[in-house]
Amino acid sequence: MGRKPGVRRYPLSFRRHPVAWERQRPTWRDARPAVIESALERAQSRPSGNWYVVGASTDVPASAPLGRTVAGREIVLWRDTGGRVVAAPGACPHLGAPLKDSSVRCGVLVCHWHGMALSAKGVAGWQPLPAYDDGVLVWVRLDAAGGEQPLPLPVIPERPALSRSVSAVYTGMGRCEPADIVANRLDPWHGAWFHPYAFVDLQVTESPAPDAGPDADAFVVDVSFRLTTRLVVPVRAVFTSPGPRTVVMHITDGEGQNSVVETHATPLTSPGHGSPRTAVVEAVIATSHRPGFAIARRAAPLLRPLMRATAARLWSDDLAYAERRWRMRSQDPSH
Repeated sequence: MGRKPGVRRYPLSFRRHPVAWERQRPTWRDARPAVIESALERAQSRPSGNWYVVGASTDVPASAPLGRTVAGREIVLWRDTGGRVVAAPGACPHLGAPLKDSSVRCGVLVCHWHGMALSAKGVAGWQPLPAYDDGVLVWVRLDAAGGEQPLPLPVIPERPALSRSVSAVYTGMGRCEPADIVANRLDPWHGAWFHPYAFVDLQVTESPAPDAGPDADAFVVDVSFRLTTRLVVPVRAVFTSPGPRTVVMHITDGEGQNSVVETHATPLTSPGHGSPRTAVVEAVIATSHRPGFAIARRAAPLLRPLMRATAARLWSDDLAYAERRWRMRSQDPSH
């Protein structure tokens, strides 16, 4: 099982004998393609209810609309007078104006071409779409794109209470398909090799067999977040995939126990597009049992840009990883 960090009195650990990058144990034998691919296949077989993450809750203010493209479909989101998120087709039903450039007045979307007022009630030929704001992320349901049995609400992973945590959301874009993003996250073995500036002493202590049952997918990882060459923060993390476009990392032991990192892959282009694009929307929901974390929560406006910057650096590497995976798949007739 390897070491188990547990809840330490002090969050930092001192590495007395740090191992150089080139001297760490190779992980390529453990990172078997069959294990990753079978875990990906099982993830893609799980229901999403046709729900897609479109961005952070804070991306939809009360004063202006937000425009997004999901699965090749243009949509617009705004908030009504009660603060609820409304989603609808992004083209005005009158002459097709881009509603993302329009205005919100008293919870009503007012088209900037001819002043057509559009509310959550909809009009003939233009009907709102199911939408949901979970407090961190905003979701939209596209039944035609998903093709599954619709669910009334999205499948939301278990999270720490928002009142006792700090959350931040990073959004990036890659030229690949959602499966390439998910496959990247279902390969924890690459962490210390590919991201040595962030992770050291990584050991995957449990992984599912290629023929594992549908509910047996969990990658258990002992790893240390690197602060300096010798100062690190050891944790145990468990990676699971509750849906076809989502991978979740739960910190189960060590500093930040019960914290969550949710990675959502949202297709921007329609299925089968020759040059697919996918958005990565990653939510970090951090919590801690330490009394001083209350101070960190009050400093959340200062912490969020740092949390997003950390995610952006990691995804600068991982999007390149996912994009290359797509290029290799697109050139291989067997895929």
